[in-house]
Amino acid sequence: MMAYWTTRRRDVLTGYVFIAPQLLGVLVFVLVPVGMAIWYSLNKWNVFTGRQTFVGGDNWAALASDPQLSSVLLATVLFSGGVVVLNIGLGLLIAVLLNRRFRGATFFRTLFFSPVVVSVVAWTLVWGFLLQDNGGINGLLGAVGIEGPNWLQHGDTAMVSVVISQVVRSVGVNMVLFLAALQGVPSELYEAARIDGARSRAIFARITLPLISPTVLLTAIITIVGALQSFAQIAVLTGGGPELSTTVLVYYVFQQAFEFNNIGYGSTLALMLLSFVMVLTLLQWQLRKRWVFHEQ
Repeated sequence: MMAYWTTRRRDVLTGYVFIAPQLLGVLVFVLVPVGMAIWYSLNKWNVFTGRQTFVGGDNWAALASDPQLSSVLLATVLFSGGVVVLNIGLGLLIAVLLNRRFRGATFFRTLFFSPVVVSVVAWTLVWGFLLQDNGGINGLLGAVGIEGPNWLQHGDTAMVSVVISQVVRSVGVNMVLFLAALQGVPSELYEAARIDGARSRAIFARITLPLISPTVLLTAIITIVGALQSFAQIAVLTGGGPELSTTVLVYYVFQQAFEFNNIGYGSTLALMLLSFVMVLTLLQWQLRKRWVFHEQ
């Protein structure tokens, strides 16, 4: 018996014991729900009677004939694109500015990060009051002679409002990640570049950006996935309206499954959202070899 439990086998068993909780979590909270969603997408489920009828690919075929899906996908692209571009761009800009030594730097870092720890619903409710027709933002605009719109009742301004609300709340995460990356860049490289006469723009493009590119990849993946999964901001601020201007895909899944009790079609939409997230993540992971420093 003792001969069987060699050092290698004990190490392997120890490794499996340590990863067992994670594997169990993935099985229970990821693989099983995805498997159930696949099964539901092949059925028509009457939640009132509890009866399920196998319909095969009917729910998938309904995607092509859904008149609202194109508007939902457009809203998803606009929302996700705006959040990703602004979140990464502003996060990097703020990190570069706050990476310098000056009085009050710690205060401003805390100020920009503090919205991250606020409850999403509480944050969104406050923004809902600010964006009302007689809210705080229009009050400030009125003080300088500008008549502001009813931000949440018009399609264009509603989308801008939810994007800005999301960006202001979450930009602190990217700021912290970029700050950590910037502080890891060797100062000797900057000194050598300045001695050679390089300007600040060239130093940033040729030294800073390549060295922090792994962090840029990480923040891009996190931000894209987070944007595609943003639900509370839409639900609390606009409820998907006006019309379908802010109905993103994740909110449309909720509507179909839980408001219209169309569990089968809602599961199909959820699987489509999952496929989008997986494809975008894998695409970024494959493209990393072309622009991420140290990747082969």
